[in-house]
Amino acid sequence: MYEPTTALGYFRMLVSDADSIPLLEAAASIALDAYPTLDLQASLAAFDRLAGQLADDCRHVSTETARLQRAIDFFFVAQGFGGNVRAYHDPDNSYLHRVIETRRGIPITLAVLFVELARHVGLDAQGIAFPGHFLLRVNLHEGIVVIDPFTGESLDGNEIERRAAPHGADAGALLQPAAPHQILIRMLNNLRVMHAREGREDLHEKVLERMRIVQAAVSG
Repeated sequence: MYEPTTALGYFRMLVSDADSIPLLEAAASIALDAYPTLDLQASLAAFDRLAGQLADDCRHVSTETARLQRAIDFFFVAQGFGGNVRAYHDPDNSYLHRVIETRRGIPITLAVLFVELARHVGLDAQGIAFPGHFLLRVNLHEGIVVIDPFTGESLDGNEIERRAAPHGADAGALLQPAAPHQILIRMLNNLRVMHAREGREDLHEKVLERMRIVQAAVSG
């Protein structure tokens, strides 16, 4: 007899191989804890439509630098994505389907979306688990471009050094790409803190279980 896969079972399947996690789908599926009736495939289809629009926009753009600028303009200007300044600690900022719907999020969710879009147009984009404020990087032939996904601003060396100084670490070391499992753990940890603050023990426990699932996949 067929038994439908639970939300946690589905997540466990997605992250079972730590070396090949489909980050967008795994990250989007986290929202099933708070939105159990979410049509996840419809949310992923909405993202695919954005990716298709960007691909059309970049169809005749040949250089990496120009494609990156098109991607930045598309995401932060034309589509209006940006940081949720008014309600930074709203858990919806950590649910990708809500970020797509509202165009508002926190650095890590905005970065996940931008990185995936950039890869659709042939750019080598990666998330950076920078302490306190998630960043993203795009590796061009000319060098690395570091972007604050909350604002869309490109950060120069001086600004990166300024942000790194309070953490007592070399800026270069803090700009290393984050693996998909590291990004998922950070997203889940953000939600863990928010749910604890709001007294949502049900959601808090589900997040902890997802963290255990990712950690088991990595250690296994």
